[in-house]
Amino acid sequence: MELVSGNRIELLVRGAEYFPSVLAAIEAANEFIYLETYIFENDNTGRLIASALCRAARRHVQVRVLVDGFGARDMAEPLRNDLRAAGVQLLVYRPKISPLTLRKQRLRRMHRKMVSMDGRVAYVGGINIIDDENTPGQHPPRHDFAVRIEGNLATEVIAQMERLWGLVAWANLRRRWRPPKRIRPATGTSGGQPAALVIRDNLRHRADIEDAYLEAIESAREEIIIANAYFLPGMRFRRALRSAAARGVRVHLILQGHVEYLLLHYASRALYGSLLAAGIRIHEYNRGFMHAKVAVCDGHWSTVGSSNIDPFSLLLSREANVVIEDPAFAAILGDSLRRSMEQDAAPVPRSHWESRSVLQKLPVWAAYALVRLLMGMFRFGDLH
Repeated sequence: MELVSGNRIELLVRGAEYFPSVLAAIEAANEFIYLETYIFENDNTGRLIASALCRAARRHVQVRVLVDGFGARDMAEPLRNDLRAAGVQLLVYRPKISPLTLRKQRLRRMHRKMVSMDGRVAYVGGINIIDDENTPGQHPPRHDFAVRIEGNLATEVIAQMERLWGLVAWANLRRRWRPPKRIRPATGTSGGQPAALVIRDNLRHRADIEDAYLEAIESAREEIIIANAYFLPGMRFRRALRSAAARGVRVHLILQGHVEYLLLHYASRALYGSLLAAGIRIHEYNRGFMHAKVAVCDGHWSTVGSSNIDPFSLLLSREANVVIEDPAFAAILGDSLRRSMEQDAAPVPRSHWESRSVLQKLPVWAAYALVRLLMGMFRFGDLH
């Protein structure tokens, strides 16, 4: 991980801050727009973004949209047709999602959420193209984060997006695909915040995001706050958290309180006992559904991105996080997370957790055993 200097990075909380900023940047784009998203929903937000992309394409901005074959499997055909009719280039990452295909390649998803305009403004985070105020079956709003980037790191973002677009285009045999004109590097600097784009793929960067977390956790001396929707880390990660707590670091985990994915929800709770016994404080977010993937360490190191701390993100999916080394940014994100702990989350008392009956513990351990079995079937157990 190499920090890039000369950036201005703004924290965006939930879709209420994220989507107006993205829409304004789309309208201001002059040359090209890249957008990657796991989900592209046909709701009010999805249609707003799609309409803005169509307008950009009609004014001869090169617009490229990459969606995941599983996450966007229900992307409405009229929405796809409108984008293509306007001149938007649309590709699907791994479109074959048949449940009869029991190969681990089927589980390798494109989970990144990134947008780039002209290589000068970029967005990275965990927010899909979906209305987080009106999500059927959930308690709105979905709590999530992203960052807006200006400066040298924006060039790194578009380079990664362009590379993945080329790979998917080649895999889909789009022989007429041509790379765009050479990206002009950002001129000058936009701010003083050093930051790095950290990706996870299945080749050279298989553990980069986890390694960035572990480096920050192992060097922490005062406080660690991690907010993560789907939390089922491997042994190395758990050992690092327990070691931090043992040397006196205040470790706070803000985790999903509502049941979204049943198996993962119960499997993650199999870890509560050992974490609480180590002195780690767990807070379950209950105001709505939490979708966050962020952390702050010692008031200067922060990360915002798409990567959960679970086997799917750490061992399978393409992910992207931004790491920021800046006390001012860390203070803003840290304050937001502390408000969540105080106002929107409930602490999990160690005594209450340990007093559960065998019947209450049974589904937790059954879910954890099943997840471990599935990991072994796909031969991921040797990695962690």
